[in-house]
Amino acid sequence: MAEFSWLTALGFMFLTFNSGMAIYRSNGDTGSILFVGVSYLDLVALFACLRIYEGLDQHSPRRGGVKAAVWALTTLLTVMFSYKVAEIMPLVVKIIVWAMATATTCGGFYAFFIHEEKQPQYMAVPASAAAAAGKTPADRHDGST
Repeated sequence: MAEFSWLTALGFMFLTFNSGMAIYRSNGDTGSILFVGVSYLDLVALFACLRIYEGLDQHSPRRGGVKAAVWALTTLLTVMFSYKVAEIMPLVVKIIVWAMATATTCGGFYAFFIHEEKQPQYMAVPASAAAAAGKTPADRHDGST
């Protein structure tokens, strides 16, 4: 497990303070209190899942489940904030906001679950071919001709 970070603790204290202030300033508006509370809990769960994901072995069977949780929590935040922003915008901007949210969510799904990073394939030049071209091993790596 990673070591304790004062910067992370300070960030969470700032998030907690701001969430508390937002709830206090909501004047009892249930929708605002729910929005702030769910957003706060979502962010805390997201950071916890990311911490767990980073600590897992590359071939751990738990990686898929944690990755799905990260995507779901991120999608929830995207939908919630898109809704809040679109709520106060004119129709054209609402459409743009929702289109961007949808594209980001679908792109995240593709990047997380469908796209497989391929290892680059380097073509090895045999020493005999380099010697035949009159190059030393040092010449092959520095890009000079």
